[in-house]
Amino acid sequence: MSNNPADSARPTVAWIGLGIMGSPMSENLIKAGYEVTGYTLEQDKLERLAAAGGTVAGSIAEAVRDADVVVTMVPASPQVEAIAYGPDGILENAKSGALLIDMSSITPQTSVDLAKAAKDKGVRVLDAPVSGGEAGAIEAVLSIMVGGEQADFDQAEPIFEALGKTIVLCGPHGSGQTVKAANQLIVAVNIQACAEAVVFLEKSGVDLRAALDVLNGGLAGSTVLTRKKDNFLNRDFKPGFRIDLHHKDMGIVTDAARNVGAALPVGGVVAQLVASLRAQGDGGLDHSALLRSVERLSGAQV
Repeated sequence: MSNNPADSARPTVAWIGLGIMGSPMSENLIKAGYEVTGYTLEQDKLERLAAAGGTVAGSIAEAVRDADVVVTMVPASPQVEAIAYGPDGILENAKSGALLIDMSSITPQTSVDLAKAAKDKGVRVLDAPVSGGEAGAIEAVLSIMVGGEQADFDQAEPIFEALGKTIVLCGPHGSGQTVKAANQLIVAVNIQACAEAVVFLEKSGVDLRAALDVLNGGLAGSTVLTRKKDNFLNRDFKPGFRIDLHHKDMGIVTDAARNVGAALPVGGVVAQLVASLRAQGDGGLDHSALLRSVERLSGAQV
């Protein structure tokens, strides 16, 4: 925690959810000079926060009670609803005028409903899901897509700048989640295409590392290929973003697309491939493990 007197002008932050993304993100706020009080269910994550200079709270209510800004980063809509509502939740315990920034990836409707409920409690809300995975969180280079009011976005922007590089207000409440759903569609299709290319190249006897290097230097190049190339080469599927979570996100985008009448012919197929991989017991692996599904379809024993 910084001892710089200028830091007293910064808002105090409560951080709820210290998982793969939340831990490094909260630590980046501490590095930027913010006072961060955190709460999560895992004791080791609380110890990590304390070691980084944060303050550990014993409950959600304790964490948010005096905070100017509350940031949440949890897996899905049910978890957001669990921590936001009820007598022990954020809305009942945050002070009037506080800003709640939900950085989880959830359904757009959940974000809209949360904003409406929070308004009745005098709490302002932004939905601000992120893209960039664990590496982006650690390096503070996340893409942050935001839904909500301009004035609230302006207040939150310095916090976002400590966490990411591409920060955009996409529209009213729920817009950030809609853009994140589109992001997850693009990422899943991209990973699937890369996985198919890897199997094709290997079965053709091509030097895979050389092939991926040259492909990534041309029009086929992508952030996905840059970030996941070593995963493919080494069959290292330690989770940076789990298949379980991408399965959830593909459900969000396919449901949202159906609601607005948008066809997702390729996305629908990839959603089924993600679901299939999860059903085979690989839900805890990184989403680059879509390669395992292609290998199985191609006759490999994995």
